[in-house]
Amino acid sequence: MSDPGILNVAGVGADALDGPRGPKPRRRFSRRNIFIYGTLIVVALYYLLPLWVMVVTSLKGMPEIRLGNIFAPPVEITFQPWVKAWAEACTGLNCDGLSRGFWNSVRITVPSVILSILIASVNGYALANWRFKGADVFFTILIFGAFIPYQVMLYPIVIILREIGLYGSLTGLVLVHSVFGMPILTLLFRNYFTSLPEELFKAARVDGAGFWQIYFQIMLPMSLPIFVVAMILQVTGIWNDFLFGVVYTKPDLYPMTVQLNNIVNSVQGVKEYNVNMAATLLTGLVPLVIYFISGKLFVRGIAAGAVKG
Repeated sequence: MSDPGILNVAGVGADALDGPRGPKPRRRFSRRNIFIYGTLIVVALYYLLPLWVMVVTSLKGMPEIRLGNIFAPPVEITFQPWVKAWAEACTGLNCDGLSRGFWNSVRITVPSVILSILIASVNGYALANWRFKGADVFFTILIFGAFIPYQVMLYPIVIILREIGLYGSLTGLVLVHSVFGMPILTLLFRNYFTSLPEELFKAARVDGAGFWQIYFQIMLPMSLPIFVVAMILQVTGIWNDFLFGVVYTKPDLYPMTVQLNNIVNSVQGVKEYNVNMAATLLTGLVPLVIYFISGKLFVRGIAAGAVKG
């Protein structure tokens, strides 16, 4: 008869021969990690280096800029270029800086974003949950509209706005931005609402809830991420727009991007690179701040439904 002690010793010896169990620890400096992080660092530097040049140049005086070292930090920091870009630089006949264009851009962006998102969210909700006759044809037309080049529509829209008396006004430009943002936003909202549990909609219907009651009480509270996605896309696109702003408005109503172009491409006087850089940073500040504030919700919205069919 075998001794149990000998069996236990033999069992321990067999386990010891098998070695440690569990996942093999990864080396921190493997070739794979070095390649991945090296690539990420190079790409980050590629995008951050121009931003660094813009920031340091905007904080230098012109005598220091003429020394030629664009990468060096400023020896003496000055905010005068920022003040001039905001309130003193000439953007055509007016020499009140970007301040006028900033408020024009606000008056264009806010109503355009609100109007386009509200209409597109209702469109997406109806296409996802309330199947009506011709819904597929309507959705196909919207998707087709998302891929029509803007340049093709420039002149026809000029004629339409002129005939209805809105050409050269901020109202006409708001209407243009709202219409052009509708197709892609409808697609985003439709895909997001499709990804929500269908049982919620059916339960609400059984309880007697109607179209608007389900929309406001069930769909909207669950749709914050996709609303943030739509807001960021619209704010970025409308605030950074140059083409529509210069075509459909007049000089007194030019948005910030058009005034920035007038400052940078001015041929009068000395080329003030520090003022140009400060004006560029001021113009891009609004969408950048919005993205940093709501970046996590943006990623959640994209992952939850923006890329689902």
